[in-house]
Amino acid sequence: MWHEVSSFAIGAGINLVAALVLVGGIYYRRSPKREYVFSYLTFNTVIYAVMALLTRTELSIGVGFGLFAIFSILRYRTEATTFREMTYLFAVIALPVINAILLPGGDVVMALVSNAIVVATVFVLEQGWGFSFESRQSVRYERLDLIAPDRRPELLADLRERTGLPVEAVEIVRIDLVTDVADLQVVYRERPAAGTTSRQGRLEPEAGAA
Repeated sequence: MWHEVSSFAIGAGINLVAALVLVGGIYYRRSPKREYVFSYLTFNTVIYAVMALLTRTELSIGVGFGLFAIFSILRYRTEATTFREMTYLFAVIALPVINAILLPGGDVVMALVSNAIVVATVFVLEQGWGFSFESRQSVRYERLDLIAPDRRPELLADLRERTGLPVEAVEIVRIDLVTDVADLQVVYRERPAAGTTSRQGRLEPEAGAA
């Protein structure tokens, strides 16, 4: 009995360390959202505990994983969750399943390698190494004299100066002649390891942006 308890505790510890690195070391640095950090770590720990118990019963592991997947989809469909948050959710669900299967069987090295690969992949993708992503921001703009098509270079230059973003293109969404303002969508390439987005020129983040 004590051997099973110690095996469970060691596995839970390895799983929690992997989850802390993934959520606390990678996700939290870019999105310090308390509700997601709480949910991810709780989900990860509880799923490992349940899966570890399922491996000792006749219930199929596939059935158990399916139950967690259905529960997560039904629960989080009610929230405005981005693809990025859902990807982290899938990762913290998959890690305890992997650990609960491999660690009790003595495959500690395989479990550690699997955890390392998942965490390293997420870390590299978060850093954006080798990628140049296109982003969009909503801007309320008051200089209607630059909206004309023949003055587009001047408009782009003014947006770059006032927002601090490397704006490459702009789309006119709406023009309000009563208030003399226009709603624009600016398109720019994300700079690697960028910290925060400039708020000059009445820049408004696009809804749902991660």
